[in-house]
Amino acid sequence: MIEIKGLSKSYKQKKVLDISSLEIPKGQSFGLVGNNGAGKTTLFSLLLDLIQPTTGQVLNNDVPVQSSESWKSFTSAFIDESFLIGYLTPEEYFYFIGELRNQNKADVDRLLSGFEDFFNGEILGVKKYLRDLSKGNQKKVGIVATLIGSPEVIILDEPFANLDPTTQIRLKKILKTLQEERETTVLISSHDLMHVTEVCERIVVLEKGEIVKDIKTNPQTLRELETFFSGEILNVEA
Repeated sequence: MIEIKGLSKSYKQKKVLDISSLEIPKGQSFGLVGNNGAGKTTLFSLLLDLIQPTTGQVLNNDVPVQSSESWKSFTSAFIDESFLIGYLTPEEYFYFIGELRNQNKADVDRLLSGFEDFFNGEILGVKKYLRDLSKGNQKKVGIVATLIGSPEVIILDEPFANLDPTTQIRLKKILKTLQEERETTVLISSHDLMHVTEVCERIVVLEKGEIVKDIKTNPQTLRELETFFSGEILNVEA
């Protein structure tokens, strides 16, 4: 579904991302982890054509994202609150996204009705603009909006950040359901190793813009990642 070839990004001759090859099959739940500055957001930005690569290309379902718009019809993402429209209410925003994805109000309402527990009475009917919601509630809106229209690819940057424990648990159930259905390719970046190992079947570790680990998730994966990152910290301190 997603194929990366010779992808790199440099700023002022400093290379911040360098991935020679990476393939993410259709239906895979893919986790991306790494320390701050490892290149996670840069990679997702390149996948979404938010920035231009220095070299290489990204193919989304065989569509080159830098030279075509057609991949946008089956791809959705939530990176941060800049993806929202602050002067809209949550309902207005959901309906706006629905129109972009050929969904009428009834379609959108049907989808939203399945997320009452996730919203916890804090999103719909509160008569607030998105800009006035808390960071956590803005994230809830952004995440659910990515599900409108049943996209084939969903990209989420730090989806667990700013969410309370109950909402994190509910989000994991949502992501696991997508994984079980095997119809949606889900890409997640996270600093939370426990959450990402629970919801992703494959995890890639970035360090200084390069892939240093590519792991198929198993019962030992969390411990392996914790050992890896604690070892890096110890080396730096030494």
